[in-house]
Amino acid sequence: MSQQAAALQNYNNELVKCMEDLCSKREELNRQITQEEVEKDRLQHDIRVLTEKLSRVNESLAHRLAARANFDQTIAETQAAYTKILESSHSLLSVLKQETGNLSKATEPRRKDH
Repeated sequence: MSQQAAALQNYNNELVKCMEDLCSKREELNRQITQEEVEKDRLQHDIRVLTEKLSRVNESLAHRLAARANFDQTIAETQAAYTKILESSHSLLSVLKQETGNLSKATEPRRKDH
């Protein structure tokens, strides 16, 4: 029976060793899970921060795009008005030159034909 006791003790020792190995592997796995959960929490926090920042940037961008559209419209209207002013000035100058020429002819002394 001593051999059976020795074999039983041997099995018991192997069983204890296997259980210790399993517990050790479980502890290592648990450590890795904890690390990944911490990483996951950090990433979720970063995503929240970046999402909020993206929202603020989108809002700012929308305001700036609207302002730029207003600038574009004002510039286009001003350029159109300035073009009309130039055309009117050109027309006025032409009329003024023509009238000046007519007045000059009217005020010149008349020559007598011989």
